[in-house]
Amino acid sequence: MSDSMSHPHEPLGASLRRHLRHPDAAHTPTDLYHALVRALREPLLRAHHATEERYRAEGRKRVHYLSAEFLVGRLLRDTLQNLGLYEEARAAVAECGGSLADVLEAERDPGLGSGGLGRLAACYLESAASTGVPVFGHGLDYEYGLFRQVLVDGRQTEAPDTWRAKGSPWLVGARGGVREVPLYGRVDARREATRPGGWLDAKLLLGEARELPVAGRGGATVHTLRLYRARAAEPFDMAAFQAGDHLEAARGQVEAERVTKLLYPSESTPAGRELRLVQEYFLVSCAVQDVLEQHLAEGHPLEELPVRAAFQLNDTHPALAIAELLRLLVDEHGVEFGRAAALCRDTFAYTNHTLLPEALERWPRPLLLHVLPRHLRLIEQLNALFLAEVEARWPGDIDRLRRMSIIEEGSPKHVRMAHLAIVSSYAVNGVSALHSDLMQRQLVPDFAELWPDRFHNVTNGISHRRWLLGANPGLARLVTERIGEGWIDDLGALRELEAAADDPGFGEAFLAVKRENKAALAAGLEGGAFLDLDGLFDVQVKRIHEYKRQSLAALYAVHLYLRLVEDGWRPPCARTMLFAGKAAPDYRMAKEILAFLVRLSEVVNRD
Repeated sequence: MSDSMSHPHEPLGASLRRHLRHPDAAHTPTDLYHALVRALREPLLRAHHATEERYRAEGRKRVHYLSAEFLVGRLLRDTLQNLGLYEEARAAVAECGGSLADVLEAERDPGLGSGGLGRLAACYLESAASTGVPVFGHGLDYEYGLFRQVLVDGRQTEAPDTWRAKGSPWLVGARGGVREVPLYGRVDARREATRPGGWLDAKLLLGEARELPVAGRGGATVHTLRLYRARAAEPFDMAAFQAGDHLEAARGQVEAERVTKLLYPSESTPAGRELRLVQEYFLVSCAVQDVLEQHLAEGHPLEELPVRAAFQLNDTHPALAIAELLRLLVDEHGVEFGRAAALCRDTFAYTNHTLLPEALERWPRPLLLHVLPRHLRLIEQLNALFLAEVEARWPGDIDRLRRMSIIEEGSPKHVRMAHLAIVSSYAVNGVSALHSDLMQRQLVPDFAELWPDRFHNVTNGISHRRWLLGANPGLARLVTERIGEGWIDDLGALRELEAAADDPGFGEAFLAVKRENKAALAAGLEGGAFLDLDGLFDVQVKRIHEYKRQSLAALYAVHLYLRLVEDGWRPPCARTMLFAGKAAPDYRMAKEILAFLVRLSEVVNRD
C-alpha cells in the first residue's frame, strides 16, 4: 500500500477538515464519508507498514487466502471501532455539521462478494488481523457487484450494481509491478529446449493490484485484501483508430476489462463459461506471482516456500493456483516436476463448501486445452504421478483409479477441481463437524482412506465484532454492562453470561433490547407499522436457492394461512415471516421461488 503520509500524527478532526474540498461549506454525508475514510487511511497505512516490518523481523509465515469473493460489507463502522476512533470520529463529523450515523449510511457495500463463502473470507481477514495471525486476502477488483435486484410485476430483473459510481476511497495503490498473465496459445513439446514448457503464441493480460486495508482490534495490526484488475497488454490500436475504426481500436482493452467486469458471470453460454475460467485463472496467476516474487525478494530459497507461505483455497474457484505454481516452479525456475509437485502439496490447503457431487467444479478438457494448454499438461502429469501412488496402494483396483483420478472419463473428459485441490493440499477441511464427517464418508471416501490425516474440520465462524458489537449495539451494551469488555477481544468470555441465565432483571433487559431491534426493523419495512412487535419474527435473508429451502418455508406459510382462514385456528402468537435474497440471473427455478414468495405475500398481506 502506498499513500501520502505527510501528516503523521494529525488529530482525526483536523485530518477530516483537511480532506474536505471546501472546509467551510455545507457538506453532504457522502462528502464527509469520503473525507473521513481518507483521513483514516493515514493511520491505517502507518499501522500496515509497522505490521509488515514486525512480521519480517519475526520471520512469520504468511497465509494467503485465495477467494473468488470477499463480502466485506460496509467498512467504516468496523474500522472506527477497531482503531478505537469511533467517538472521536463522531465528534469530528459533528464539528463539520454532520451526523456520523448519516455518514455511515452513505457508504455503499463494496461489490466484491455475494454470499456466505465471501462473508466467511471477510470474517477470517478481520479475525486474523485482530488475533495477529498473518493472513492476507487475494481477490478480484470487480467493477460491478453481482447485480442490483429490481422487482417488476413480482419478478426479479437485474440491473448493474454500480457500487463505485462515486469512487471507493478505501482502495489504495499496491506494492509490486504489473503482472503478466498468459492465456491461449499452444504447447509444443519439441520446443521445450528453447521455450520452457513449450508454451507458444500465448496472449497476455496485465494484472494491476490495489489494496484494501483490514484493521485488527486495537489498530496495532493492519493486513490487506489485495484486489486485481485486468487490462490489455496492448490497449489501443492507433492504426485502426486513424483509419476510422474507433471501436476496433479499443477492442483489446474492452476484451481485457470484461475479465474483472462482473462477479460470477453467467455460465449458461460457452462464452460465459470460458470467461469464468479466464477469471479464475487471472486471479490465481496474479496472486501466486505476487507471493513468489515477495518470497524471493526477501532472500528465501524456493525450497523454503512451504515454511514461509501457505495458500488457502476457499472452495475450488482458486484451485488453478496449484497448476500455476507448478508452471512457475517448473518453467520459470527450473524445478524438477516431482519436487515442484511436493512443494505445492506442502503449500496449499483446501476448504470444501459443498457435499453435492453435481455442484463440484469440473472443467471440460477441451476448454482447458483451449484456454490453458500448459496447465492442462501439468495437471495430467500430476494425475499420472498421483495414480501411480494409488496403484501402489491398491494394485489392480481399476474402479478406484477411475473414481480418484483428477481427470474424469467421458465425452468429453473433465478435470475435477476438487480432486486437484485434495491431491495437492496438505490439509482439507469442511465447514462444520457434520459436513466434514460426510465429506470423508460419502463425498470423497477413497481420498480419506488414502490420507486420513489430511482431513479435518474447521467450523464456520463469524466476526463477532461486526455481528454483535457493530450490528447489535443495544445487546452489546447490555453484555458489556454485565461482564465487561473482555468479550470484544475474546468471545469465550461470553460464558460469563451463564450466571445471568436465571436473573429476572437481566432477562427483562434482554427482551427489551430484542423488542427495540424489532421496532427498528419494522420501521424500515413497508407496512412495518402494522407488525406486532410482541409476536414472532421468522426471518430468512440469504441467496434464493432450492437447497436453502425457502420453498419449504413458503409452503409452511401457505399451510398456516389455510389453517387460519379455513379452519378457524387461533395461533399462540402473531407471526411475521420475512424473506429477502437474490436469485442467480440464469437460475430459473430460484426465480420462480422468489416470484411465488412475492405472490404469497400479496395474498396474505391483503387479507
